[in-house]
Amino acid sequence: MSVSVQNLTKIYGSQRAVNNISFEIGKGEVLGFLGPNGAGKTTTMKILTCFIPQSEGKAEVCGYDVESDSMAVREHIGYLPENNPVYKDMYVKEYLGFVAGLYKVRKKNQRVSEMIEMTGLGREQHKLIGALSKGYRQRVGLAQAMLHNPDVLILDEPTSGLDPNQLVEIRSLIKQIGQEKTVIFSTHIMQEVQALCNQVLIINNGKIVANDSIEQLQNRVSGESVVTVEFNKKVKPELLKKIRHVKRVEQFGENHLKIASDKNHDVRGEVFRFAVDNNLILLEMQKEVFTVENVFQELTKS
Repeated sequence: MSVSVQNLTKIYGSQRAVNNISFEIGKGEVLGFLGPNGAGKTTTMKILTCFIPQSEGKAEVCGYDVESDSMAVREHIGYLPENNPVYKDMYVKEYLGFVAGLYKVRKKNQRVSEMIEMTGLGREQHKLIGALSKGYRQRVGLAQAMLHNPDVLILDEPTSGLDPNQLVEIRSLIKQIGQEKTVIFSTHIMQEVQALCNQVLIINNGKIVANDSIEQLQNRVSGESVVTVEFNKKVKPELLKKIRHVKRVEQFGENHLKIASDKNHDVRGEVFRFAVDNNLILLEMQKEVFTVENVFQELTKS
């Protein structure tokens, strides 16, 4: 496993910021790390990147212990903190060269040029970082996190401040990176999670409340499967209630109905047969998707 966390705990005074959490992430996986503000996400990331020590438990990155082998962990990890602490009085290309030197990157100039191209900083490379927009400063932060070609990339709110076009580009970049490396990123933008993640980990009050694929999380929280349909003419809900496994039918609009069944049964086939048997034209049929946002709200309710 690229990242292994076992019974990890961080205590500040009487507060357990992280409370006995365990999880694993393999190579080529993108993990969406979600939770309300103050849930323990950033604290966990800081432990994994050796910025702060844990109080209890164990964490390993690429087989190296974050406590006893912290220098080896830092060689294998790239980190973009939430506040993106870049040197604003340095030029973009100068700063990336400086960071590459710290990591003793081979063919430093070539690698800096590759990162500039990958993160779309070509037109900004000779500007002071302090003169850049927040979105472009985020790109500089991403470039520095990837300069030494780490095996694990940890990104705390990486798309904060980006415009819609930049969001698409950075998401595409993260997805590309995630094919070969392990990526952990926290975000409050649920569309990013659905677009990018193989796995979702939700933490609340320092404890893990969910750790699964998006599909499994949706099934876990949603108590039923819902299909919306539109026929060419009005249909009495009572007739659809006779379909096997249908729990309830609600009518909305002239010819639209919402059909709810047990979450383990997809009734779309039976609805189609109902339409054929009753000489109806099925104009529309769509299965409602329980979104990550719904899951998040359900699992983090106070």
